Amino acid sequence: MALGEFDLITKYFTRPARASLGAGLPGGHTVLGVGDDCALLQPVPGRQWAVSTDMLVEGRHFLSTVRPERLGHKALAVNLSDLAACGADPVAFTLALALPRVDEAFLAGLSQGLFALADAHGIALVGGDTTAGPLNLCITVFGELPAGQALRRDGARAGDALWVSHPAGGGIGDARLALEVFRGTLALPGAAFERVRQAMELPQPRLDLGRALRGLATAAIDVSDGLAGDLGHILRRSGVAAEIDVDALPISADLATLPLALQREYALAGGDDYELLFTAPAEADGAVRAAAEAANAARPGGPAVAVRRIGRLTAAAPAGPALRLVDGSGQALALALRGFDHFATP
Repeated sequence: MALGEFDLITKYFTRPARASLGAGLPGGHTVLGVGDDCALLQPVPGRQWAVSTDMLVEGRHFLSTVRPERLGHKALAVNLSDLAACGADPVAFTLALALPRVDEAFLAGLSQGLFALADAHGIALVGGDTTAGPLNLCITVFGELPAGQALRRDGARAGDALWVSHPAGGGIGDARLALEVFRGTLALPGAAFERVRQAMELPQPRLDLGRALRGLATAAIDVSDGLAGDLGHILRRSGVAAEIDVDALPISADLATLPLALQREYALAGGDDYELLFTAPAEADGAVRAAAEAANAARPGGPAVAVRRIGRLTAAAPAGPALRLVDGSGQALALALRGFDHFATP
């Protein structure tokens, strides 16, 4: 007999009550989780909620070939990345899921990947919705942090240094490289393809780094639509300009096999990196590197993160460009860059 909507929810997305208390969080926050008209969350005095929503649509945000456990991971990871960019502690999330048909093998893999990442970061599934339709996952995350300590996009100042996080031993732009291999425009050996495919399908939300940057970073954003494009949001909100040394960008050994022009394009405008792009006072280099070390110490054995200083912020000129790209010698570069746009032709 075909699995019905509520049986589906019970079998794959309802967990024991003790698992819905927010593992690792003081006292737990979930008063009532899956199974009622609304979830009930208990706020902590002196702390603020951080709430964000991201939707993943098949063919737009992920390929039909992605393994379901990786899709479950990525659906939650891209939302947790928003909490990381605010410096928030994850608390709970909801899942709205549209399925073209009930496929139990797919649902088992999806929930496995989803809950593995949820458990790793102590975040509880507290509700949502399911329906028939084109494959679509929409997650809303709830986080919290001390009042007034959120990392925002409007705090950058001229003279600040510009930083980006990246996998230790790796770089940014690998997700775009994987996409081009899938599209057939490039080819990679099997081991290299699997490495960049993991960057595309298993992004790591930088929650520990975001928390470590509270009180240190002056502004932050997660890199989802391309570094240069996402930086533009900080520049507009903060009223400043920026200069990026493109030779300082962290590039993996796999991306470094491409021509220099493609390396720069994928790192600056590739998208799907889900790293943190942030600003900090120019004299705070040691403190920023210490924050990365603290983030790694908070999750021993987990995917290690590194940080790289890639530029600086400058005063905005009325008629000048908001973003200036230079090479390592300071020579200005003219690069045509275009970040991801959900309404543009793929």
